[in-house]
Amino acid sequence: MQVFCRLFSQLRKKLYLCARKQNRTMTYLGELISIGVAFSWTATALLSEFGSKRLGNLTLNVLRMALALVFSLVLFLVVTGEPLPTGVSTEAAGWMLLSGLVGYVIGDFCLFQCYIIIGSRYGQLFMTLAPLSAALMAWVTLGQQMTAMSIIAMLVTLAGISISVLGRGEHHKVSLKLPLNGVLFAIGAAVCQGVGLVLSKIGMDHYEVSAAMPDWLVPFSANFYRCIAGIVGFSLLLYFRDGMATLREAMHDRKGLTVATATTIFGPFVGVGFSLMAVQYTAAGIASTLMAMTPIIILLPSYWLFHEKITWKAIIGAFISVVGVSLFFLG
Repeated sequence: MQVFCRLFSQLRKKLYLCARKQNRTMTYLGELISIGVAFSWTATALLSEFGSKRLGNLTLNVLRMALALVFSLVLFLVVTGEPLPTGVSTEAAGWMLLSGLVGYVIGDFCLFQCYIIIGSRYGQLFMTLAPLSAALMAWVTLGQQMTAMSIIAMLVTLAGISISVLGRGEHHKVSLKLPLNGVLFAIGAAVCQGVGLVLSKIGMDHYEVSAAMPDWLVPFSANFYRCIAGIVGFSLLLYFRDGMATLREAMHDRKGLTVATATTIFGPFVGVGFSLMAVQYTAAGIASTLMAMTPIIILLPSYWLFHEKITWKAIIGAFISVVGVSLFFLG
């Protein structure tokens, strides 16, 4: 009997420890997803720079949105037995379409254009402004307060970006090392991504979770509607700007289609879907902070793939900008 009691006590202790370990993992699930998203977006940035230069900004985005819709339909069919998402209210669909217009059509257009002009490494550095714009948007729309630490964090983030992109000019003590239009596109992309994230959060709050639509599938359903807005917007822009000839040519470019497929998997399908999932499991600020680590992660890959020179100023600037974002949400 004593042996049985001792064995039972040991078993109960092991089960308790396993439960604690599982709960600890679940507690940080949103943070772990966010770190994975940072690596996913690093791959997306590098692939998008190559794809934009090969296929063109708008053509690549039309292909990405179309492929993301196809992947989403397959996912819904496998999980729910229906090709279309269920349990979506009119309010939720409306918010997600608006989020897709802002985040994809305007935001990704600006982002991919800045990749062409200044490269993915500097483009991702400016994307550290996205969490700040998200916080400003939440302050305006949701009434969330801006503290003194928030203002300090903004200044630190801007200082980090300035260290990386500013240098001494020929006739001025300080000059911009990058083309101005590329910088403006990068800032526009960051602002749109932050605003789009808040709009997505509002939209997902209107979802009705059910057995047919489990909570982990809601972000992919939300992204489905964002992609609808994206493909409509990008198709119209492509039609009126360049015509559809470039899209027809891209359909015969095997290498370009491979890059577009990989960009879609890491970007609007897995990357964005899991970024919205991260917001469900942790605070939007913490998720944005961890996802903003991309400028540091991308330094070595950009050196290996595009032979971009990495200076100590670039490393320090990227590190400071990420610290600034961390202060904004964790301080």
